[in-house]
Amino acid sequence: MATISLRKGNTRLPPEVNRVLYVRNLPFNITSEEMYDIFGKYGAIRQIRIGTNKDTRGTGFVVYEDIYDAKTAVDHLSGFNVANRYLIVLYYQQAKMSKKFDQKKKEEELTKLQEKYGVTAKDLN
Repeated sequence: MATISLRKGNTRLPPEVNRVLYVRNLPFNITSEEMYDIFGKYGAIRQIRIGTNKDTRGTGFVVYEDIYDAKTAVDHLSGFNVANRYLIVLYYQQAKMSKKFDQKKKEEELTKLQEKYGVTAKDLN
């Protein structure tokens, strides 16, 4: 198997590689069982989470038991076609995800302040 050769080679993995994968462009109706079927081929899975609300639909997280299994899954499943959708499989990076959340939070706060004080975007330009 490919994972065995990776381990034997004592290869050094890039810093962004970790056991948690962030999957985008999932079909909205995909089930956890289908996710286990797709991602389970590359190693033991600890957890799968699929986004269900309006903002997170089409995304999911897959947590592998072993970092080498996660790397193999990313290598093989990026661009994989599921129900005529091509998967985008990335390593989860907490810093990038929290930046997106912080930006969204700041935008919401700005909108509330604009409404409170009666300021529109036209007034700012």
